[in-house]
Amino acid sequence: MNIDTIKISGILNKITSNQNMISYAVCWIQNGAKAIEINDTLYKNVSNSIFFLKPNCNWKIIKQDLTTSSGYVLYLPKSILNHPTFKNLHITEVRLLNSDEIPKIKLSPGIETRVQAILEMLDELLSTHLKHREEAIISLLNTFFVYCDGKCNIKSVISDSNAKSALVYKFKKSIDNNITQYHEVRQFANILNVSRKYLNESVKEVLGVNAKHLIIEQLVMRSRHSLKFTDKTIKEIGYELGFSSPDYFSYFLKKHTGTTPSQIRKS
Repeated sequence: MNIDTIKISGILNKITSNQNMISYAVCWIQNGAKAIEINDTLYKNVSNSIFFLKPNCNWKIIKQDLTTSSGYVLYLPKSILNHPTFKNLHITEVRLLNSDEIPKIKLSPGIETRVQAILEMLDELLSTHLKHREEAIISLLNTFFVYCDGKCNIKSVISDSNAKSALVYKFKKSIDNNITQYHEVRQFANILNVSRKYLNESVKEVLGVNAKHLIIEQLVMRSRHSLKFTDKTIKEIGYELGFSSPDYFSYFLKKHTGTTPSQIRKS
């Protein structure tokens, strides 16, 4: 595989279309895009989605906001799937590019910044001649695929208009916005105007976990980040995340991570 055939370009113009018919195209569409047209079919409501497109697809992204970038297009050579890093993995990254359908991934809130950082590092490495450049690029691509394949994201196909997938995305967005106030599934169900039972059923069907799992996942992630990367006291972090007392905060982390806040901070 020639690493120099990997390209990244921004979605900047009114129309961005497939200029490279021999490569896979991974389109990450952020805000400001009106639609994507694939094989003469127009799809709207595509913001914050990643599409995996084969070389034989005719596609174009239509922008409505010309003042800012609306994401990135990552062009990958067909030989990418033969690289040992991807070929030997028994998870679904490779199937994202090998699928007979057109995979669409709705990024979970909070993951967007990580994906953007990965693509920016890829773009930077592609423009340099640093030692071990190829290994670093392959490693970043692998990380990108793993994030896309993660349970935290909602995977579907381009033609999917599943109401449950839409609800789960709104639920995850609500968790991201309200986690410091609410920790219970019923509270989020009330915000979303659905029953707790239906919300649980939807999350289980779309992601394979229950709704409470997503709330716990977000609390643990934010707790770990604050403990490791801020100077706030354990007491301050616990109260900021909506825990009723430092003791309950410690109990929560011990139960779900096996370690105390102090141990996480020292690790």
